[in-house]
Amino acid sequence: MLDQMTLYPVADDVLFAPGGRVVIRTYGVASATEPTDGQPRPVAYRTWVTGVRDQPRYWRWGHFEDARRGHRKVLEWLTGRGPQPAPVVS
Repeated sequence: MLDQMTLYPVADDVLFAPGGRVVIRTYGVASATEPTDGQPRPVAYRTWVTGVRDQPRYWRWGHFEDARRGHRKVLEWLTGRGPQPAPVVS
């Protein structure tokens, strides 16, 4: 399955907490095959958080800039400096 997708990294962060390590990764995902209609490949942006129990661990973003800002908001939420982010899907 991964050989059929292209990943575009946006941001990676690691937080060290008393309970262990929390990894936050934001990336874009697109089909590895070129579209036949000449249009650019659509890219879906996501943020995954691993190492946090009983909390939302997945966000979707509509565009690169939304993903970049969303990653920062997820970091702020995890460190207690902001509210839980809501996904921005357009």
